[in-house]
Amino acid sequence: MNHWVELDKRYFMDTGHRRLGVTLVRGEGARVWDEVGKEYLDFIAGWAACSLGHCHPVIVEALREQSERLILASLDVYTTPQIELAELLTSASGLAKVFFCNSGAEANEGAVKLARKYGKLHLNGAYEVISALKSFHGRTLAMVAATGKPEYQAPFTPLPEGFSHVPFNDVAALRAAVGERTCAILLEPIQGEGGVNVPTENYLKEVRDLCDERGLLLILDEVQTGCGRTGTLWAHEVSGIKPDIMTVGKGLGGGIPIAALLANDRAACFGPGDHGSTFGGNPLCCAVATAVFRFIVKEDLSGSAVRVGSYFRERLLGLQEEWDIVKEVRGRGLLLAIEFTKPVALAMAKACCERGLLLSPIPPQTIRFMPPLIISPQDVDQAIVILDAAIAQIK
Repeated sequence: MNHWVELDKRYFMDTGHRRLGVTLVRGEGARVWDEVGKEYLDFIAGWAACSLGHCHPVIVEALREQSERLILASLDVYTTPQIELAELLTSASGLAKVFFCNSGAEANEGAVKLARKYGKLHLNGAYEVISALKSFHGRTLAMVAATGKPEYQAPFTPLPEGFSHVPFNDVAALRAAVGERTCAILLEPIQGEGGVNVPTENYLKEVRDLCDERGLLLILDEVQTGCGRTGTLWAHEVSGIKPDIMTVGKGLGGGIPIAALLANDRAACFGPGDHGSTFGGNPLCCAVATAVFRFIVKEDLSGSAVRVGSYFRERLLGLQEEWDIVKEVRGRGLLLAIEFTKPVALAMAKACCERGLLLSPIPPQTIRFMPPLIISPQDVDQAIVILDAAIAQIK
């Protein structure tokens, strides 16, 4: 056990398992290095947050420039980076209003608050939100209640009321669950933490139709899927629909903590004093997010996610043909997963880590790939070689 691991175990609350066991000290592009200088190809990317990789010049320069001007101001005043980012995101999303916060969980909390106020104003006080089993919407108490994973909920009962769950990709179950107290449906366009579960082609359109029929709000959690990761700026675009409320985060800041809650004019019913955040929308993070988002658009990283993601998927399918233990390859763009026939996800991730590849296991049987959007086919080739060797060892 090295010095840093000893200090971590002494001082840090035991909220995470540090499953890969490495201590990182430096990053550049799609690669990181540990305290003894070992290099790793990073296909976790801060759980999809490092959209431009590590220490990208666009991010470093934006941090430097803005930190010399203004880092934080209260919401009692206007700041230009916040307004610039608001204009950029509303234009790119087709939604009307935005609120900035610090994390995806906070954005989803805000979305539920907004939906509940909408229910009070327009739906006779309806307040319940329906979400999907195997979903993930954050770690706050209310978002644990919204998340469709009983194992995350059990230690914290009683949970806040007002949430119910149905199977993902099942419109009939949603229809059956909608009642007089329902104000909104909350979904990920593709479930990330749940195992990279991609719905059928018409699912989101049918959910949109259901919300329109019953006067409900459709909330789409694009915290992991947004900002180009799945091959379009927003994952829901392939369905030809628009949400009433959308949450974004992770890749928006390229590794800097920022998230956003966006809503159309119908849903944007917050008034003065209804919501707030001390650090939300601070000039420093907004300036970085503006630089990151503009770079994603200018360099067509959505298109790169399609091209490199398609190549990555083909290589993974090659592994499926080679190894019986690979049960399924799924995902879209640069949010991909492989599922094994045995509960070997954690062992596979550790074996890959030993060989210089960082992957995110979803035990017991799935590994998720969320590399930076700037990876190359050569990076994919390197990852496949390592993964192939790990499978040969573990199978």
